[in-house]
Amino acid sequence: MPRTTGERTADNIIHMVGVAAGAVAVIVMLVLAVRHLPAASTASLAVYGAGMLAMFGCSAAYHMAPVTKWKGFLQRLDHAAIFVKIAGTYTPFAAVKIGGIGGFGLLGSVWAVALLGAAGKLLLASTWDRLAIPLYLILGWVGVVMFRPLAASVTPVALILLAIGGVLYSVGVIFHVWRTLPYQNAVWHGFVLAGTGCHFGAVTSAVFV
Repeated sequence: MPRTTGERTADNIIHMVGVAAGAVAVIVMLVLAVRHLPAASTASLAVYGAGMLAMFGCSAAYHMAPVTKWKGFLQRLDHAAIFVKIAGTYTPFAAVKIGGIGGFGLLGSVWAVALLGAAGKLLLASTWDRLAIPLYLILGWVGVVMFRPLAASVTPVALILLAIGGVLYSVGVIFHVWRTLPYQNAVWHGFVLAGTGCHFGAVTSAVFV
């Protein structure tokens, strides 16, 4: 369904807030990490930050760009970056907080699936269209298999924020597929922004505390 000027404006504002806030948050996080954390923790946060900025940047590039021959490619980048962001969010938790065979096994599995999904969206977009959303959700929630070691290694605040963020992303999917809803795209991206904020709080409170 074609979007109105108001809908596009609302969605663009959300994207601009996401890109600006995300950039500031990642810069501050990494500056503090370099000063106060070991190299391994800083590296894991850099991976997480890069994934988050890739998701915001690719989404903004696609949704805010005019219709040109590059629009389809930007859409594929947008969808591929979601896989990278999911795997990036796992990185500090699995590599730094859980660690060991379980943590690195989870991390390797998540990144393998994420890279496969990203490649699929870039190279075989039409084939992967129906698979992408279920795969996003499965990949996002598969970490519950390591709930006990994670709960033992992070603060309750980090755990709660992580869960709330996951719920926000998952509920937001309803609005992502509800194409006839006015301001549907803006609502969906609002849920993404809120979920990302929760996960940023979870990551930083887990790694810095």
